[in-house]
Amino acid sequence: MRFLAVAVAAIAAIVAGPVAAQTWPERNVRLIVPYPAGGNVDSAARIVADKLQQRLGQAFIVENKSGAGGLIAGEAFAKSAKDGYTLFIGANGPVLFAPEINKREAYVWKRDFLPITTISMTPLVLEVHPSVQAKTLKEFLDLARREPGKLTMASPGAGTTNHLLSELAQSELGLQWVTVHYRGNAPATNDLIGGQVQFAFDQVSVALPFVKSGAVRVLAVTSAHRLASMPDVPTFSELGYKDFDAQTFTGLFAPAGTPDAIVTKLHDTMAEILKDPAVVEKFDKLGAEAVAMSPAEFTAYLTRDDAKWIPIVRKANIRAD
Repeated sequence: MRFLAVAVAAIAAIVAGPVAAQTWPERNVRLIVPYPAGGNVDSAARIVADKLQQRLGQAFIVENKSGAGGLIAGEAFAKSAKDGYTLFIGANGPVLFAPEINKREAYVWKRDFLPITTISMTPLVLEVHPSVQAKTLKEFLDLARREPGKLTMASPGAGTTNHLLSELAQSELGLQWVTVHYRGNAPATNDLIGGQVQFAFDQVSVALPFVKSGAVRVLAVTSAHRLASMPDVPTFSELGYKDFDAQTFTGLFAPAGTPDAIVTKLHDTMAEILKDPAVVEKFDKLGAEAVAMSPAEFTAYLTRDDAKWIPIVRKANIRAD
């Protein structure tokens, strides 16, 4: 009799997954974003949230939860119910590096995060305040060598791709500057524009409007080819720095253990959204590329990025304050 009850329960669980996917979502869905409003990840979340609501018939509400380089948001997400009603829109830093730099295993992405799809890929630029006496990458590097420790760099958080690219540059090129960490791209950019800091490695999607307005000057970009939005800006690669190929991804995650049927429904819906010409255009205007990977492709990408950058985190002994 007990065996029969266990068997019935097992069958019910198997049937419940597809049934849940057919009816999901039946209420509002939370999209946790680990940064304040106004940055690269937040912009991506708001673009897809509207489209998800249109296609799936329920509100997808962006919830900004910043702090500790994304660890606070990531930990809250990892502990959430595995029912498809709490999702995470993250980037390199919060997903891969925040537990390492905080020296606290609040979550492990391979164990706790279920990758659904990438949303966008964004190269970074080296940008300087107009007061900096450097109009080319060479002039900037020469300035940094002449005055070690004098320049200050705005970072959106310890362990972000922006920060790690800065550490890579200092290590590979024998440079030294002061890194000032902020809680996200928006406050970092505000201080750069105000001249409180001298330069930043920033996502094109964040930097572009300030480049166009003349508030900052861009010296080089990390993409493989020059960008249509900045045709006069050379790539690091063409200037001889081929290791500087960093990009920031934004991606959609569910808690590990979320029913496969819900994950499939989310992925297929996102793949359609990211092919929408209007969505592609929005990301293009931000300097980003709309990209939809399969869960397997996204997992493989994360594994490679982890292997590339975690050694830099450890070599630079990057720790949260």
